[in-house]
Amino acid sequence: MPGHDLIVIGASAGGIEALSELVKDLPAELPAAVFVAVHIPAHSKSTLPKILGRRSVLPALKPEDGEEIRPGRIYVAPPDRHLLIKRGFIHVVHGPRENGSRPAIDPLFRTAARAYGRRVIGVVLSGSLDDGTAGLIAIKKRGGLSIVQDPDEALYPGMPQSAIDNSEVDYILPVSEIGSTLARLAVQPVEEGGEAPMDDEMEMEADIAELDMATLHSREKPGRPSRFSCPQCQGVLREIDDDDIIRFRCRVGHAYSPEALLAEQSDSVESALWAGLRALEENGALMARMAKAMRDKGNKRSAARFDEQGDNALARAETLRRMILGRERMTAAETETRQEASAD
Repeated sequence: MPGHDLIVIGASAGGIEALSELVKDLPAELPAAVFVAVHIPAHSKSTLPKILGRRSVLPALKPEDGEEIRPGRIYVAPPDRHLLIKRGFIHVVHGPRENGSRPAIDPLFRTAARAYGRRVIGVVLSGSLDDGTAGLIAIKKRGGLSIVQDPDEALYPGMPQSAIDNSEVDYILPVSEIGSTLARLAVQPVEEGGEAPMDDEMEMEADIAELDMATLHSREKPGRPSRFSCPQCQGVLREIDDDDIIRFRCRVGHAYSPEALLAEQSDSVESALWAGLRALEENGALMARMAKAMRDKGNKRSAARFDEQGDNALARAETLRRMILGRERMTAAETETRQEASAD
């Protein structure tokens, strides 16, 4: 009878330190495969397998698409790819971003839950926002176990706290105890079968992450149309209710939690404001150039008109610049307040 032999771990900001501490306590004879998804920039060269390999007695590697799952290994999601689980092998795909990230944590957790049910343990470590919460819900629905880093010790408590607030967490532990707990749970027998079936929406979301063409081209999409548009492709977002957790997914597969969507919208607003400022300053500069050309020709009336229009554009640009700087100060203050509240 197998044990909890498939461990999936998600982390973001502050997560590499936590991961390094966790893996050093995993034994060489661990009868489980470990999968790790950490938010990393798309075009970076990830050294995470080397970092974890130096801390752990288990080999840490970047898997290839289609690679067989083998126990006693740590598989690390490569940059700009989702790490997904199929029964017996690994799927590495350039699928749509979830919560603004690729690799993302929820697709790893969701596909692991679908493939291995009760045998899965999901672990959420330090990170901002709430990636991993929906994935833990999927794992729990399928009878698996969940472990969350104690938010009080996490460098960024957002992800652990969201998981605790919105899912039934089995263990809330300091990182120093997670590795040994995983080793103990991995050898506990798990009776397979009898898991709750995956609901249709969860099946579709897993298929979308895996780039299943039939699902991507199907008229059936998870959720219902919302009033919001996707920040990445501007398509209509569909709203998904998942155990009272609201999520959003667009037609092509980009997915967001409410916090992630708010963050993406905030970035879009900032980009639009800076673009508006640039356009106004360019307009003012062009008007000044045209005014000079009119003066050089002795056309004082046209020069005065262009001067006035240019001054108006630059005045609006200065108003917009003050608005942007005020918005940035307000955002910084709100972030500091949230961090202080989390620390308390």
